[in-house]
Amino acid sequence: EAVLEVGTLGGYSTIWMARGLPADGKVVTLELDPHHAKVARSNFERAGVSDKVDLLVGPALQSLAALVDENARTFDLIFIDADKPNNPNYLDWAMKLSRSGTVIVCDNVIRDGAVVKKNSGDVNVEGARAVADDVVADDDR
Repeated sequence: EAVLEVGTLGGYSTIWMARGLPADGKVVTLELDPHHAKVARSNFERAGVSDKVDLLVGPALQSLAALVDENARTFDLIFIDADKPNNPNYLDWAMKLSRSGTVIVCDNVIRDGAVVKKNSGDVNVEGARAVADDVVADDDR
């Protein structure tokens, strides 16, 4: 019933998640760029899901902190699809906005296999690798 998306862009993923929600469901989506937010809002209107979407414009780390400070409800699904170097930070905030049973999805984590190569030099690969390392480090098995 409650979805958090970090990184809206044009709203394509947002629309599909909103369509999959019950009538009282809500997607909270975060977008840095005002132009992308404007395009996304227009797409939400055309797709008929604007009543199920709350779009917050600004730096995602600030928006995530505000959601925690406001004691926002926890989310059933958290979809991280923004700037990859910040993925570890987004994951930290996602953990604060989740509960037992929440599904957290990070997009583009394989990076064409480069994530398994040491010292790639690509900040996007390094961000994806850091998330994978964090998840493995926290596994008690």
